[in-house]
Amino acid sequence: MTGIAHSFKLKIYGLQEYTLMLVDLFKGLSTFWKTWADAVNEMYWIGARAFMPVLLGGIFVGIILALETGHQLDHFGAKTLVGRTVSLGMIRELGPVITGLLLAARTGAKNASELGAMQISEQIDALRAFGTSPIQKLVIPRTIAALVMFLPLTAIADISGILSGMIVSKLSLSIDTSFFWHSALSSLLMKDIFVGFIKPFFFAFFISTISCYYGFSTRGGTVALGKTTINAVVYSSLIVLVLDFIFTKVVWELL
Repeated sequence: MTGIAHSFKLKIYGLQEYTLMLVDLFKGLSTFWKTWADAVNEMYWIGARAFMPVLLGGIFVGIILALETGHQLDHFGAKTLVGRTVSLGMIRELGPVITGLLLAARTGAKNASELGAMQISEQIDALRAFGTSPIQKLVIPRTIAALVMFLPLTAIADISGILSGMIVSKLSLSIDTSFFWHSALSSLLMKDIFVGFIKPFFFAFFISTISCYYGFSTRGGTVALGKTTINAVVYSSLIVLVLDFIFTKVVWELL
């Protein structure tokens, strides 16, 4: 029981430290232009270098979605509805989620390992000694870069998934392209697009800040760095799934 209480106290302490980091982050956003060059560099590593994994993820998810739903709908003579299933599935759910999970692994590991290594080597303490805020220098550029780049990456996953679903529907299910696009576009509502495109901003914010927090909380040697990197990826991935549930169950139904 003592171990459980101690673990609970550590979780509460960690939540407190994370909240304080967010307070400092929001305070520093008014002067984000001072670190714009760092943010642009992070956009390249977070966004441009993640293009191929996101593209491939969207393609294969679209293929699987079209094949699985197409074969099931064919039993009811409704395989022309594959376009509707693929477009709704990619834009509202699978596109943002697959992008969020891929970037939680990639961006989360990057931020946690980089900042953790700086913490271990006392570079972050050196920044404080020279009067530079680590939040301003390290966290804000990574957060801004994520907020800017996650949306276009999600759009890439959506488009690649729908296009690959169209090709598979044509070749494997013999669905005419015009039927596919008519079904795909006529079923989309504005709230579907809104929910699908608002998710990346929340995913980006929490993935970047959670991974940066775990980087700052690294204490010890390389073993501790490995543990904090794993925690950053795991909790970032979990928050993606939790937020997806909230937006799907609550926000979409309220619109």
